[in-house]
Amino acid sequence: MPRYLTRLAAAAGLLLSTGVGAWAVEISISCSALGKEYEVCKEGVDAWAQKTGNTVKIVSTPNSATERLALYQQLLAAGAGDIDVFQIDVVWTGILGEHFQDLTPKTQGVLEQHLPAMVDISRVDSKIVAMPWFADAGLLYYRQDLLEKYNRKVPQTWAELTETARIIQEGERKAGNNDFWGYVWQGRAYEGLTTNALEWIASNNGGTIVNATGEVTIENPNAAEALKTAAGWVGTITPEGVLNYTEEESRGVFQAGNAAFMRNWPYAWALAQGDDSTIKGKVGVAPLPKGGADGRHAGTLGGQLLAVSKYSKNAEAATDLVMYLTNRDEQKRRAVKGSFNPTILTLYEDADVTKASPFIGNLRDVFANAVTRPSGVTGDNYNKVSTEFFNAVHQVLSKRSEPEQALQRLDRDLKRIKRNGW
Repeated sequence: MPRYLTRLAAAAGLLLSTGVGAWAVEISISCSALGKEYEVCKEGVDAWAQKTGNTVKIVSTPNSATERLALYQQLLAAGAGDIDVFQIDVVWTGILGEHFQDLTPKTQGVLEQHLPAMVDISRVDSKIVAMPWFADAGLLYYRQDLLEKYNRKVPQTWAELTETARIIQEGERKAGNNDFWGYVWQGRAYEGLTTNALEWIASNNGGTIVNATGEVTIENPNAAEALKTAAGWVGTITPEGVLNYTEEESRGVFQAGNAAFMRNWPYAWALAQGDDSTIKGKVGVAPLPKGGADGRHAGTLGGQLLAVSKYSKNAEAATDLVMYLTNRDEQKRRAVKGSFNPTILTLYEDADVTKASPFIGNLRDVFANAVTRPSGVTGDNYNKVSTEFFNAVHQVLSKRSEPEQALQRLDRDLKRIKRNGW
């Protein structure tokens, strides 16, 4: 055989053995850039690309969940193949599911490893349209050093939080930090405000906007009381600028050492403990406070799933990427590197995971008591329901409406949406 043919044959054999060849494809995936998400996502997709010989392009998307959903709806409605793998919020399966591949055949023997609540969210009409990637629940972050300094305990109720935040804020300002605040959270009119306000209301026994049977329940005294309490924070223990805060703005204030308490998702832990964090080693995490003695701890269930577009030209490779990114080893790596809550149950007892993020081992209880948004019962209309809700709440927080009047109008508007069918 001529020498050049021998070399070609050897090269072909190498390509076959490594999985690289003319059939290698490029897969595009949408990854959030919130906190460490982009970095940790890129590491995962790069590892898959090296293993398979394919390439992966990461498509940047807005940090705002509301803006991201609008972009997704536009792309999918047009049947565009720009994105093969979509990172989606747990409440979007009912809205977008018709545009995603049925992954059920690929999930045999895998689903039972995951948190049951996340599996339920992944299913539409008995089909698995997305795979659980990481779970979230709203948490209370606090400055342990400042609680000790002012001889205060971790607050168990919102009233205790309000009082402790006021005491610490006054003390720190007297000590010279005029930029210090008691409590920061997410108050912009977007999906993040829905999760915050739902926590306030559910913790005060005010329901979940729409109940499991589809009945609109938001107009009630407990819900109004919860919103009144939150509105009272704005301008006192919370900056007025919170009305335009998303997760990153509130984290920025807290991580700069300018707040005693913060409501955020688990991802903020790894960042607070980073070498560049001014509060490294000074932070604790706890369940969000109860509405009162008769209330309960209520963190909104969140999290992200990975779905394969029906319009993908490389659905097989895209599905393989999804199964790789959601497997046990990758979820463990993400939990250790970025404090992303795994959806695989056994990882909550993994020594490496609990060492990296000590609070993760306690989150199984948080998830067991998590509040779910009414996305299942409202289906395609969930985005309309959430938009009406967070706009009504925002009016209360910005003092443009009293809680009772805002909830009365919200009740009317949600019932109008319901009449059109959900």
